[in-house]
Amino acid sequence: MGTFTISGKLIDLFQRRIYPAEVSVENGVIASIKEVTHAADQYLLPGFVDAHIHIESSMLPPTAFAQMAVMHGSVATVSDPHEIANVCGLEGVQYMIDNSKLSPFKFFFGAPSCVPATGFETAGAKLDAVAIAKLLQQEDIWYLSEMMNYPGVLNHDEEVLAKIAAAKKIGKPVDGHAPGLKGAEAMAYAAAGITTDHECFTIEEALDKVKAGMHILIREGSAAKNYEALAELIKLHPDRVMFCSDDKHPDELALHHINGLVKRSLQKGYDLYDVLRAACVHPVIHYGLPVGLLRENDPADFIVVNDLVAFDVLQTYIDGTLVAQNGKSLIPDTHVTPINNFQAEKKEAGIFRIAASSEAPVIRVIEAIEGQLVTNELQLLAKIENGCIVSDTERDILKIAVIDRYKKDAPAAIAFIRNFGLKKGALASTVAHDCHNIIAVGVDDESMCAAVNKLIEVKGGIAVAEDKNKVTCIPLPIAGLMTTDGGYKTAEAYTQLNTLCRELGTDLHAPFMTLSFMALLVIPALKLSDKGLFDGRKFEFASVEV
Repeated sequence: MGTFTISGKLIDLFQRRIYPAEVSVENGVIASIKEVTHAADQYLLPGFVDAHIHIESSMLPPTAFAQMAVMHGSVATVSDPHEIANVCGLEGVQYMIDNSKLSPFKFFFGAPSCVPATGFETAGAKLDAVAIAKLLQQEDIWYLSEMMNYPGVLNHDEEVLAKIAAAKKIGKPVDGHAPGLKGAEAMAYAAAGITTDHECFTIEEALDKVKAGMHILIREGSAAKNYEALAELIKLHPDRVMFCSDDKHPDELALHHINGLVKRSLQKGYDLYDVLRAACVHPVIHYGLPVGLLRENDPADFIVVNDLVAFDVLQTYIDGTLVAQNGKSLIPDTHVTPINNFQAEKKEAGIFRIAASSEAPVIRVIEAIEGQLVTNELQLLAKIENGCIVSDTERDILKIAVIDRYKKDAPAAIAFIRNFGLKKGALASTVAHDCHNIIAVGVDDESMCAAVNKLIEVKGGIAVAEDKNKVTCIPLPIAGLMTTDGGYKTAEAYTQLNTLCRELGTDLHAPFMTLSFMALLVIPALKLSDKGLFDGRKFEFASVEV
């Protein structure tokens, strides 16, 4: 924790003014702020806070995530360890907390409210209301993370309400997750004690939730991009808005983080103070975080930027320590020891075959939507070969499969999907929200099997099979979700894998991130779990053939 003085044009987000100042830091705390006549030609402001993110989805452990985030002016995250909890349970949550403490970056973890997210899929662990209540008592747990089981809230499920009650009893916030919920249902959801939502994909939905008393987290992740639809909230309800990424793959994290949303908002002409309060102040106040906001006696968590147009981050300080300067992270590497939960054994291509009940069946097809987690349901005539339903590249109808990773010999659940665009080969991943079973999409059974078996061999990762004989893979030895390599090495490898995906025919911006959400049952309309095709509107299984 340093002791020093720095000068610049201070952006005071409480008095809503900019003035030349000298800021004195002593032992990691803002000791004094003095208005002066002249100051250095740079701007001082609080660091950025990501109001909702799953660190695991960066494919990096917290220590490596921090190294990249600080270069973009981020000093803290509100982090839901939901992904690793679905794989490794409480041990996974503690793993994230312990690893985060090896970094100066400020990670604030929540208690995962839905492990598993539903009863219609197989997870590696289960956290009931008793376990959640105990977890919430820990000082390292700051809130109850996204309550994805919104039908359970609306239908007064005892287990769901007990988890919410445990958080409310000790005064910790409850995060929401209720895509598409509006009107009376949004009111009822908020009335249960849920204070935020990051799943809005229309302005109308967001306005209904604001009316219900909720704070809206404007999300811009690698796959789910809702900023353009919701940006107007910065002007309409500036005190109800925060920024979040939710899920950020390493190639994008190498380029930007919350600073990207700040730049876009300022370019659109939104008020500087409203934008920066959403990026810096509101998460700190809402969650009660010990993060400095550039006031006397605050922790010295702040950034230095060159101007208010380019908004390039020159320096990032956390607790008075310089952690990034001129595009270079100053946080040292940390040795990481993996944990995992992976039992699946290698498969034969025959498990990916699906027999047709007639010569011309109509099938339900998942329609993936670029930039969204929601999907549509299509009903299309199937292509039949040798009595089996197969992929049809001419109409972009591909086979998709999910396989339980937690059992040695589990069958494959098979369905069909549109908009991946592959002309040959297959993609596979063990990043498959939220239970993180093995998910694959492909043109032929042999390529799908080759990609899946490569992931089984390395016990988790992402893979591209150009055919049954050529597979490229990024191993993710930490729970099948995160790497032990550095952030930039992983970002480069991930970029190369994305390029390979495009050579196979897809034009999706983030094909692996999009694929990972095709197993997210709590987001309608159609998704696929290891137990079968699932209708997220009715919250029940659906048959592949109509």
